Amino acid sequence: MTNDDTARAPLPAASLGEKLQTFARTSTVFVLLAAMIAGFSIAQPAFIQVANQMSILQAVSVVAILGAGVTITLAVGGFDLSIGAVAASSVMAASYAMVVWGLDAAFTVPLVLAFGALTGLANAFLVVRLKVPDLLATLSVMFLLTGLQLIPTAGRSISAGLILPNGETAPGAYDPAFLSIGRAEWFGVVPVPVVIMLVAAVVLHVLTEHTRIGRLLFATGGNELAARLAGAPVARLKTIAYVLSGTLASLGGIIIAARVGRGDVSSGASLLMDSVAAALIGFAVLGLRRPNVFGAVVGAVFVGILLNGLTMLNTPYYTQDFVKGVVLVGALALTYGLGRRNR
Repeated sequence: MTNDDTARAPLPAASLGEKLQTFARTSTVFVLLAAMIAGFSIAQPAFIQVANQMSILQAVSVVAILGAGVTITLAVGGFDLSIGAVAASSVMAASYAMVVWGLDAAFTVPLVLAFGALTGLANAFLVVRLKVPDLLATLSVMFLLTGLQLIPTAGRSISAGLILPNGETAPGAYDPAFLSIGRAEWFGVVPVPVVIMLVAAVVLHVLTEHTRIGRLLFATGGNELAARLAGAPVARLKTIAYVLSGTLASLGGIIIAARVGRGDVSSGASLLMDSVAAALIGFAVLGLRRPNVFGAVVGAVFVGILLNGLTMLNTPYYTQDFVKGVVLVGALALTYGLGRRNR
């Protein structure tokens, strides 16, 4: 047989076992998701109703947006621990801007998004310029923001009629146009936060998976030295990642503030862990074993469906974090464990 014949020879067909293994590796999350939906629907028929499904998507919209931000920093080999604090500070900043300064939605939204971008820029400065390890840098910023957001109101939540530390009453109130961001529905069915989540997910998916910038982001995270030697602007790419992460966190904070109509000092308590969980579950989606925006959104929906179903079944609240941990460990173990032979 000549070399040409060898080159044209068909590759051996994958065995049935290998095909099943590949299917299991790439579809684990979706199989578990389908099983949860079926199980919860049988146990509680109200679970499958459209209104409840829209409620789930609305509840996870912020986590999905923040999870996408975490995913982008993971793509460059970093990690943003400040994302929950940025979102919580954005809730307070939006509330303060309207209630205390009397600004409307047209000024408040760009102002808060700029705050998130500047925070991301500060993270990038610490990580890229000062060479502070990303976990330490973003952890420091997290503590800084957690304390800073309490100072203007002396630790009190912000709502109309707030008594300021100087004894005066805040003159402003929430702009109805701003509240519509978190409460309005398209065609009376789809909540606006769900639309924002989907638009952000599509834009970020295209950016990271189908553009040169996206390829360079993953190249930086895969091997920073090789990316730098190949001419990639590593410092700029990392800066872009952290600025996007901060901006997305502020967008999530805007949605929370618009939904609750109050600057609650405890609004970001669980956002960090939930967004990280969504980003990590994303590693298991389609068996990619790497950060990806589509996977982070699926991960957020996965966690939202799980918690909603457990709540409807009256599962004790103190067991829910344990269940989330079990599901996360199981999904990742199956994805990585079944993929070892194919590496």
